Amino acid sequence: LSVPTILTKMGLSEGFWHHEYWLPPGATWEDMKESADIHYPQPQDLLLCLPGALLLIIVRCIFERTVALPLGRRLGVSDKLRPIVQPNATLEGFYVLLGRTPKEGDLISLAKQSDLPIKKVETWFRHRRAQDRPRLMKKFCEASWRFTFYFTSFFSGLALLYDKPWFWDHTVCWLRFPQQPLPPALGWFYLLELSFYCSLVATLPFDVKRKDFKEQIIHHIATITLIFVSYCANLIRFGMIIMLVHDASDYILELAKMLHYMKWKQVCEAVFIVFAVVFIISRLVVFPLITYYYFVTKFQLFLISCLINTFLMILQLLHIFWSYLIIQMIFGVILHGAKRKDARSDTEESDRSEAEDLAKNK
Repeated sequence: LSVPTILTKMGLSEGFWHHEYWLPPGATWEDMKESADIHYPQPQDLLLCLPGALLLIIVRCIFERTVALPLGRRLGVSDKLRPIVQPNATLEGFYVLLGRTPKEGDLISLAKQSDLPIKKVETWFRHRRAQDRPRLMKKFCEASWRFTFYFTSFFSGLALLYDKPWFWDHTVCWLRFPQQPLPPALGWFYLLELSFYCSLVATLPFDVKRKDFKEQIIHHIATITLIFVSYCANLIRFGMIIMLVHDASDYILELAKMLHYMKWKQVCEAVFIVFAVVFIISRLVVFPLITYYYFVTKFQLFLISCLINTFLMILQLLHIFWSYLIIQMIFGVILHGAKRKDARSDTEESDRSEAEDLAKNK
């Protein structure tokens, strides 16, 4: 079967898959005809990302319960005791329906309705917010899973690419394009990455919610779009390099988080500085250089190249935003000894206020 025939059978119009949109000038889908020995990316392969994402979610649940949880306990990670919230239907109704932090007028009204002093109403809402904050062990388990995946992904990707001439020399990356057969290992790696990011999107509502939640959603959507488009257009080599550059720093960040939850302060700070250096070099230096020399200078503009450039620019803006947060943390927390607080933290209440409430209860 030719590529256009397969694409049309996927339920999309033949016009959508016109070669002038997806391939550079002069190339057609006929250049990518498969044979017994030669295989090219087939868009229907990407449907495997759906069961792949489900499988990764199941593996994650098993990993967190059987590996990360016992490991965290052994390493001394423990959840702090939190104040018990007294049941109150009036206050709970407001909390669920109208907001977690009532204004002064709302506090007065709620105090009258529940026949409680305003101070006790304020304390109830503080305790209730503390109940919804994610547990330290939950954060550790999430970081452990991401560390395991990113570590495996980066070094397996490096092992797949280090002996490829086009990985080191951008002048040979596009030789005979689009007639570049797909090695099975690279195809499976692509599907694994796509499945992982789909699983992240599926679990976002249940994972620890951080301050850059919106930026995370934008990043995941941009990444999934780039993986899908680059696979369909047989831009596998360029896509592999971009994914490897991104994975280079992610596992170091997750390791720093794990050390932070373990309260290994000095080791955590050292690892975080390593992460900051790797992140800034890989995302703000290597990434734009690779994009320019491996992609922008190699093709005349066509629809998909413009789309890819747009999403790569979105990723670069996110890299700049996160680099700002990282530099802010280094200067504010490590160098100046300010109060330690993750710039992406979900924390709303200070540990001090929580400890004071516990003391009062006792």
